[in-house]
Amino acid sequence: MSTIGIIGAGHIGRAFATALARHNIPATLSNSRGPESLTETVAAIGPSITAGTREEAASKDIVFVAVNWSKLPAALAGLPDFEGRIVIDANNPIEAPLFKPADLGGRVSSQVFAELVPGARVVKAFNHLAPPLVAGDPATEGGKRVLFYSGDDAAAKAEIGALIDRLGFFGIDLGSLAIGGQLVQFPGGPLPALNLVKFD
Repeated sequence: MSTIGIIGAGHIGRAFATALARHNIPATLSNSRGPESLTETVAAIGPSITAGTREEAASKDIVFVAVNWSKLPAALAGLPDFEGRIVIDANNPIEAPLFKPADLGGRVSSQVFAELVPGARVVKAFNHLAPPLVAGDPATEGGKRVLFYSGDDAAAKAEIGALIDRLGFFGIDLGSLAIGGQLVQFPGGPLPALNLVKFD
């Protein structure tokens, strides 16, 4: 099974780790302050989640990145080329407390993000749901909670789609980063914060 690393231990990073832990899927959680600062966090999430350095998290087969937009360059600076590994972009180009949209120069945020992770196969996912919905049971409302994803590499999307399915969500492939990334981008896209459920 693919190894998983998480860069960013804020609300979204912890929510993703919680979803993995529910299914006993191992992952390495990291932040800018070092693994010692995450001892209590990983203990509360579950035994399959361990604390590690940013470099350790970035070395995994699948790397989940969820960091405040303005801190992304620093969080990803100096990491080796990803050499075709999958990086999940769970970021939105906005942050508290002002929630002022970042100036992307007319581009989709995932295209800007991709430049920060050279060599990576980027898949946009897990950014459009509120953290409690990512962390919570996706089947609580009698169906499967919908989780959108997009990317430019079919094999990478298939792998993340399989992970989404394993976590109990109903994944919907929105196509390329240019199209799907725009649909789920917050602010600006029509799909963020929609809590949709697929019923059989």
